[in-house]
Amino acid sequence: MKPWKLLTIVLLAGALAACVTGQRRVSEPTASIQQLSVGADGNWSVDLRLQNYSSIPMRFESIRFAVSVDGVSAGTLEDATTLTIGPESADILSLRLAPSAEGRLHAADALAAGRSLNYRIDGSIRAAPDDRNSARDYTVRRDSTLNPVPGLPGVMR
Repeated sequence: MKPWKLLTIVLLAGALAACVTGQRRVSEPTASIQQLSVGADGNWSVDLRLQNYSSIPMRFESIRFAVSVDGVSAGTLEDATTLTIGPESADILSLRLAPSAEGRLHAADALAAGRSLNYRIDGSIRAAPDDRNSARDYTVRRDSTLNPVPGLPGVMR
C-alpha cells in the first residue's frame, strides 16, 4: 500500500473516532420573544423561544424575566417549567402577561402605527444538563425588535 493512502486511512479513522467520542459541551442558554399577541382584553400572550446551545440535552426548570418595551417596564415573565430541549435546539414556551398600563399603551401604539416595537428581557434561566440533578442560573439580557405581522391583527414577531 502506498504511504499516502495509508496516511489518508489513518487520518479518516482518527476523525471518525473523534466524532464518536465527542466532547460534552455545556453552553449558556438564551431566550428571545418570538411572538407577542395582544388580546382583546389588553393582556399579552408571549411565545418565548428558549435556545439550548449545548451539545447535550438541557433541562429547563424555570425562567424569570423583567420585560420592557420602548424603554418602559411592561411586567415580569415567570414560569416554573420542566422542559427538556435537545442538543443545539430550541423550543417555545407560551406565557401570559398582564402588562403595565405604559407597556400596554406602547404595544397598542406600535400596532396602530404599523411600526416596530423595541423590547428587552432581563433575567435568568435555571437549567441543567438532563443527566444531572444540580441546576444553575444563567443570566440573560436580550434587546431586540418585534414587528407587526401583516394580516394578523394584534400580532408582532
